[in-house]
Amino acid sequence: MDIYLPIAGMSVNALLIVALGGIVGLLSGMFGVGGGFLTTPLLIFYGIPPTVAVASATTQITGASVSGVHAHWRRGGVDLHMGAVMIAGGSVGSLAGALLFRWLQQSGQIDLIIGFLYVLLLGGIGGLMLKDALVALGWVEASATAEPPKRHNRWVASLPLRWRFYASGLYISPLAPLALGFVAGVLTMLLGIGGGFILVPAMIYLLGMAPRVVIGTSLVMILAVSAVSTMFHSVTTRAVDIVLAALLLLGGVVGAQYGARLATRLKPDLLRFALACIILLVALRMALGLAWRPDEIYTVTFL
Repeated sequence: MDIYLPIAGMSVNALLIVALGGIVGLLSGMFGVGGGFLTTPLLIFYGIPPTVAVASATTQITGASVSGVHAHWRRGGVDLHMGAVMIAGGSVGSLAGALLFRWLQQSGQIDLIIGFLYVLLLGGIGGLMLKDALVALGWVEASATAEPPKRHNRWVASLPLRWRFYASGLYISPLAPLALGFVAGVLTMLLGIGGGFILVPAMIYLLGMAPRVVIGTSLVMILAVSAVSTMFHSVTTRAVDIVLAALLLLGGVVGAQYGARLATRLKPDLLRFALACIILLVALRMALGLAWRPDEIYTVTFL
């Protein structure tokens, strides 16, 4: 069943887009990620213009995160205090990202920048996660010179103005989660991602948060920042395709509920390994897309 997307200016298979939203929602509930790191590239591979894919994926992330937050809230897996600090930083980051996105769009380099940043970020994060997961599963021996894991990063521990975050079991400066939220806000605006694939590892290894509240808190932050980013996209870039976002959202809300249930039943190290493999596969496909010679070198745009 085909349906026309008014902003993208093309017809798509509605059932395929709904299924894509369901898969992304499943990942959102399982891993605490918004799913944009997968949604945006797949939409681009399908033929959706990159600017429309980024803006519409951000809208879909908002809805999928609502469902995931509700599921984790019922299980007591959300630190609202930590989430509020990260949301403050993320809101400012979204504004900065909106200005940068608009400037890149006007310069005509936004498509190249989106692809390059995806390859760089996904490749780096996916590689680190894969290495850590293989060691945790015992499939690869840890380095003999590796230092024992610390509660949180030395740089984070040295920051001033410490606050107590009871649900996370932390006594650290709010400047660290504030900065983390800012980076996630910029990435959400530029790439149409929730930032969960960066937030979750950073919250565990950088901030030292208790694992039981990491996914739920990550989704709270993603929900708020994605909503702000959607508003900025609607006002500045006008690239949000509400029909595309609604189709993605339809599948995403259902998928997130099942993902949250699976997350409590599967081994955490296996979840980390699976997420790392997915991230690396998407990075590889994006890299090939940048290197391949297109079928049509030149394009004509009618103004």
